[in-house]
This record gives sequence, C-alpha cells and structure tokens, in this order.
Amino acid sequence: MSDTYSMGLDFGTNSVRCLIARTADGEEIGTAVAEYSHGEAGILLDPDDPNLARQDPRDYETGAIEAVRGALEAASETSDFSPDRVIGIGVDATGSTPLPLDEHGAPLAYQERFAKNLAAMAWLWKDHTSFAEAAAITKQASETHPQYIAKCGGVYSSEWFFSKIWRCLKSAPEVFEAAHGWAEISDWIPAFLTGNQAPARMKRNVCAAGHKAMYSADWGGLPSREFLASLDPKLGALRERLFDSAETVDKAAGNLTQEWAEKLGLPSGIPVAVGALDAHMGAIGSGISAGAMVKILGTSSCDMAVAPMDRELPDIPGLCGIVKGSILPDCYGLEAGQSAAGDIFNWWVNEIEPGGPEKGSHTELTILAGELAPGQTGLLALDWNNGNRCVLVDPRLTGLLIGQTLHTKPHEIYRALIESTAFGARAILERFAEYGIRPSEIINAGGIAEKNPLVMHIYADITGLPFRISRSGQTCALGAAICGAVVAGKAKGGHVTLAEAQRAMTGLKEIVFKPNPTNQAVYNRVYSLYRDLHDAFGTKTWTGNLYAVMKELLEIRDSVRAKG
Repeated sequence: MSDTYSMGLDFGTNSVRCLIARTADGEEIGTAVAEYSHGEAGILLDPDDPNLARQDPRDYETGAIEAVRGALEAASETSDFSPDRVIGIGVDATGSTPLPLDEHGAPLAYQERFAKNLAAMAWLWKDHTSFAEAAAITKQASETHPQYIAKCGGVYSSEWFFSKIWRCLKSAPEVFEAAHGWAEISDWIPAFLTGNQAPARMKRNVCAAGHKAMYSADWGGLPSREFLASLDPKLGALRERLFDSAETVDKAAGNLTQEWAEKLGLPSGIPVAVGALDAHMGAIGSGISAGAMVKILGTSSCDMAVAPMDRELPDIPGLCGIVKGSILPDCYGLEAGQSAAGDIFNWWVNEIEPGGPEKGSHTELTILAGELAPGQTGLLALDWNNGNRCVLVDPRLTGLLIGQTLHTKPHEIYRALIESTAFGARAILERFAEYGIRPSEIINAGGIAEKNPLVMHIYADITGLPFRISRSGQTCALGAAICGAVVAGKAKGGHVTLAEAQRAMTGLKEIVFKPNPTNQAVYNRVYSLYRDLHDAFGTKTWTGNLYAVMKELLEIRDSVRAKG
C-alpha cells in the first residue's frame, strides 16, 4: 500500500504553521510557516491600553493558504508524495481567542464599517482588557453557580471567552449589537475550511468550550441563560445564539470544500477534524499519557496532564480547567500554565537590550548565565511580567526583581529570570500534587526546549523531575496531523483511535535532563524565598515577614561563591 499522509495546521500567536506527516510513523516530510501580516508580529495593539491584543481574521485565511502551499512544495521532494495522498487535516489555534460573527458566520471585521474597529477583530488569548468582567463573573458564579468555575480553578480569567464578550458589550456596544454570535478561532477555522460557518452547523470543540467557556455536559453545556442574564440581560439573550454541545478532536468538523481545496492545492472532500487549543494538540503530539505531563514552553507556558475517567477528580483551585475529553477523548484533561515565559526572556533582550545587540543576545547571555552556579547571583525574580495564570489567576500582578547591586551583570539577571519561570512551574506542580496528580516525568515541547539546554537543566534542578523533549520540534502541528489521521480512519490509511495514532506517530529524543542533587539543595532554599514573595504579593491571606529574604539571598550567594 502506498504511504498516506495527514496535515496539521497550527495557528499560533504570530504565525500559522503547516506540517505534513506520514501516518505510518509520523515522519515529517514538509513544513512551512506564514507570518501574519497585520499589526506588530501579527498582533493588533493599542498604545493607550497595554492590556489590549487583537488579531485580524484575514491573517488566518491568507496564512493558511501560504503555509499549506509551502508545505506541499516542501513535501514534493519526497518521491512518493502527492497532494492526493493527504487523507486528513487537523487544526489547532490559540485560545481563548473569540471572534464576533454575523448570522452567516463571517467575521464582523470583514464588513466595511468594522474594518478598522479593534473590537470587531479576534480577541487574542493574551488580551487582558476584561479583568474587571472576569472578577465579576467569578463573584457571581461563586455566589450562585459555584459549579461553573469549580472545574476551572475557582477563578474566571480575563483571558477567557465570556469575560471578553462582556467587555465588548461594555466598551464597543456597536460591535456587540451587530454580532449574531461568537466563536473561538479553533472552531471558526475548521468551519470555513469545510463550509460550515453558519452557527447552526459549526462544530464546537470541547477543549476550548470546557477550559475557557464554563462548558460541561453535566449542566447541559454552557452556563444557563439565567446566569448570563444576571451579569447582563444582553448576555442572556446571546446564550441562545451560541451552542449547546461540543465535540472531541477525534470527530470530524466536515470535509474540505472545493473552494478551499483549490486555494490550498489539495483534493476536495478531505475530512477535517474538530479543532482544539494549541497546547492541547501539542500534548497529543508529544505523546501525553497518565504519569507524563507535557509542558509547552514558548512565549508563555502551558502544562497539560491527563487522568483516567474511572475515578472522579477533585476540583483543583488555580487550574485552567479539568475537562472530560479535552485532550484525549477517554481521559480528563487538566491544564495549567504561566502567562509569560519566553516573553520575559525576550523582554530583557529586546526591550532592555542589556549590553547591546552583540553582548546582549539570547545566545551570549545564555553562555554566560550557564557559567553561574545556582544561588551565585544573589538574585530572585517573580515571573509575573504578564500577570499570573496559575495558581493565583490574577492578571493584575506584575514582575519583581530583588537582590541586585551595583555589581549585578545582565547575564545574572537573565539567569534569575529563567529561574523565576522554573519556580513558577514548581508552584504549579505542587498544586497538582496537593490533589493527587504527581507526574513522574515532564515531556517538553516548544522552541525553548529545543534551543536552550540551560533552561532544561534549570527546570529539572528546580522541580526535581527528569525533563525530556518531544522528538518533533512542532508538536502542536503534529498533534493536529494525528487528529487528521484519526478522522480519516483506518480504511483510508489512517488510524482508529488517538492512542493508536500517538503510538505510531510520536516519540521522544534520547536526551534526558536529570536533576542534580547539589543544585537541588541550593534551589530548595531559594524556592522557599520565592514562595514567601509569591504568597506575600499574590494573596490576601499571607501574614509573614519579608525582612529575611534579602539577607538569606546574600547568605546563599556568599556560601556558593565561597565554594568556588
């Protein structure tokens, strides 16, 4: 039998990536990336509001065409490949990134009167303008419907679906009134590829719905009309124009239309899988299983875990959600993460520009930071430059650096910033452990894991867990391709289940970053100080005293330096 291939489309924060993989073994034979053309690196910003981040939906369509055609061209170098051997397509996207739509499912941004209106664009995941609305949703739900937020950590986030829609109602009522409905872009993209944009026909994914929109089959889908109306009557009316059910990623959203087949250079009729959030697809592409947590480490970080459904899981405060079938269809999907990781390192290099363009590059700072021992800098930072996603769920928190002196060097701060994100990762792992979720290893994916071994060493030492790296350098797109292979089915050369497809198409690199006991001992001391700062600035209940923090940092620094 001739080889068959599946295609994954990964719509990220700055670009869309297309990957073509062989269904038999996951070999990646073609890939291409298309940068979004609007805004700053694809993000529409407002200089007067640092919380605002939007995207032009036109970039998703033009980006798909460019990326798919580029990947097909790259794949053509494989002797037995041809576009008619692509048997399935999967899609992932950022989230929560809701988009206002007209009654036909077309973006309002495509109308002339809204062409330059930022509120009519896609509200990107990192948009935090709705922090007040998120707090109000949390308060109302905790008083009247605590079950709505119990599965998403007990706090609703400004990054999520309903807080953004409510913010639109308040700040841009003309857009809200014109919108027939809203959709996550992880739903809208498969919908336009399959001609199912009409709200009644659009398949919604349980991944985004459950983690971002308080969806659960236990209470009939989305929050009730009555609850939403208690926030604002117009939100209650909108509830009837949204959706009642959501699907897992092993289901088809439809088949590729003739129109889009011609645009992409593919045969029509190819099944397209129901979409999902990018990190969840990355977990699938990394081979996630019970006992192995997947960390997607890029501009931000996302920590994914799964647990069998044969036992009820407790609600875990501060998580982004516990949702049935949100990653693997037969497991609970658990999500946590940090609002900034690589973004913090980029801020230091690109905005502060320590040492200039040569001495202040990521490469140079990493080399110099790698020559330092744990604790040697005397520095400690909080990783909240873009707020805290987990476990505090507070976008109004900000970064902090203490311990600097007149002798502090740029690479020392660079290392402290890396360590701060690792301390934040440990805080998340400790919250999981409090409720019985204890992974034995971390599988890493994303550019940082691929490019920066120092980060992996530091994370292993601080968390005390072995860190491994997915074989694929583009796990989100691979996860999407795996879903494409599943919806195609065995008869067409695909796979019957996601588990079967994962076994065939994923793998890990041989390298393992193991914790160093000596480094762990030092980091345990520094982490206790991090927790003091974390709880003092991040909670209302902390009653300690911060007087000793600077003194102990100096003591740790001096003892490490004395040992050479």
